[in-house]
Amino acid sequence: MKHIYESTLLVVDDNHELQKMVEGILRREGFLNIDKVSCVKEAEEYFMHREPDLMILDVNLPDGSGFSLMQKIRTVSDVPVLFLSARDEDSDRLLGLGLGADDYMVKPFLPKELTLRVSAILKRTYFSKNKEVLQEEETLVLGECHVDFGRGTVLWEREGEEEITLTAKELLILRKLWENQGKIVTFDQLCQAVWKDNYFGYENTIMVHIRRLREKIEEKPSSPQFLLTVRGLGYKLALPRQGGQL
Repeated sequence: MKHIYESTLLVVDDNHELQKMVEGILRREGFLNIDKVSCVKEAEEYFMHREPDLMILDVNLPDGSGFSLMQKIRTVSDVPVLFLSARDEDSDRLLGLGLGADDYMVKPFLPKELTLRVSAILKRTYFSKNKEVLQEEETLVLGECHVDFGRGTVLWEREGEEEITLTAKELLILRKLWENQGKIVTFDQLCQAVWKDNYFGYENTIMVHIRRLREKIEEKPSSPQFLLTVRGLGYKLALPRQGGQL
């Protein structure tokens, strides 16, 4: 992601009129990539195939609770979450924030307040916390794959190949592995580098990020050549073979 307005936003709400209103507000602000789903099942299916940069989530959904959905999503993703709900009780607000949501807004709301809060979350998550990583002018070469840490992108030396964008967490994971290239990076070390926490509770999240990284940097993700699993311990990035190529 090179600019905040390139972020993909997912709106989870069963009120289609509200969906359209939120989409209109965000598009007028400059956000172009906005996806919409209407229930827990659709949201879970969405996350099976892709991950947004931010999720705007209602609490009351026709087939379940937004709180429960967020807990399920947290097992595979650390995507920022903004609750947008008609429930204005302090207990609901505290529950949402206690589950790890980045913010909680109550309907009705001011359009400008929504865009300010969305922008603040995105800037804090992708353009502030990881500022040093994103500004590094360094490139990791993995065979025909080039990782540009400064731009947060992957480019393959293949005709017609387009740049692939890395998420902030993928950048942090890959940088930690690169800093210890050839050595085992334990699960706890990775979690401390990315989430400032120990491994407990992040097992599925780590595996999902590693899988997605392999899909971006490996020729054959199911048989990785570079990003290797050290069973029971962690991961490591393979050292270059003789001649400087991996």
